[in-house]
Amino acid sequence: MSDLIARIDGTAGRITLNRPDALNALTYDMCLEIESMLDLWEANPNVSLIIFDAAGDRAFCAGGDITMMYATAEVGDFEYGRKFWTDEYRLNAKLATCPKPIVSFLHGFTMGGGVGLGCHVPHRVVCENSQIAMPECGIGLVPDAGGSLLLARAPGRFGEYLGTTTSRMGPEDAIFVGFADHFILQEHWGAVIQSLCDTGSTEALESFAQEPSPAPLMAIEAEVTEFFRGEYFGDIVINLQHAGGDFATKTLKKLSISSPLAMAATIEMIHRVRGLDDIVRALEMEYRFTYRAAEQGDFIEGIRAMVIDKDKSPKWQHSLTESLLPAASAMLRPLGANSLNLTET
Repeated sequence: MSDLIARIDGTAGRITLNRPDALNALTYDMCLEIESMLDLWEANPNVSLIIFDAAGDRAFCAGGDITMMYATAEVGDFEYGRKFWTDEYRLNAKLATCPKPIVSFLHGFTMGGGVGLGCHVPHRVVCENSQIAMPECGIGLVPDAGGSLLLARAPGRFGEYLGTTTSRMGPEDAIFVGFADHFILQEHWGAVIQSLCDTGSTEALESFAQEPSPAPLMAIEAEVTEFFRGEYFGDIVINLQHAGGDFATKTLKKLSISSPLAMAATIEMIHRVRGLDDIVRALEMEYRFTYRAAEQGDFIEGIRAMVIDKDKSPKWQHSLTESLLPAASAMLRPLGANSLNLTET
């Protein structure tokens, strides 16, 4: 059975992720095949728009398939991961700049690489069971696949909060912070997709969309603004440690789980990307970290603890209270001749 079902349906090019038992995690081959179909459909005058959805009940896409990255990196081969990220990031850039409308239907879990696949397009649909997150800091990475740009565009300091705490967003929160556009009950998705295919128009999205309930994140907006406005990650930790109270206690508990190096770099990266507001520049910044993540960062240990051994007890290189700016800045230094090259090879 194919991991990807690609076909033309009426006036629409349709891609269905088809690894439901793996929460539709993206493999390297899937990235290349999706890119190939995008190129074909961009040039096809009979394709008016492109639709992404996924098989199964649990997830649109829970991220990239990182088991092979771990297996190769653990024995000192860092090139597989770097190649995977290079080609994935090229796909992310194409999705963000595609001249034809793309609609993504984000049911269940949409995380990490799934965000890169489904959240850079102009029409992003969520439903009552949608759960969106950038959980990379928990495995020693930074929000990537263009996720840093989405976080940088979020209102106030929610980008910093969501990127470091790895908190999940329901449909209302996802729309509030800019990761999604339309709330449509999942029972109507079949009719919406049929209309998209028949008409080649996205008008059905507006017809079926409902006004979402108030976003739960709005209830903590004042606290997020107060504590996450620091210039550096260390400022945020100090703010929370001196504050006391329920929000600070819960947030420090969340931060204590993830890689301090990755969180410090995430804050630095979001601040830099916010000033650029460019998908290619954001991907280039992310690649500086991911290029070094296995060789110099916490990536191997994070995957071991959270995915392979599942002991949930990673031994990070740094502590939460260290001065992390030098180490984070080193992970984000320009790569020179090894810089991200989005030219197809």
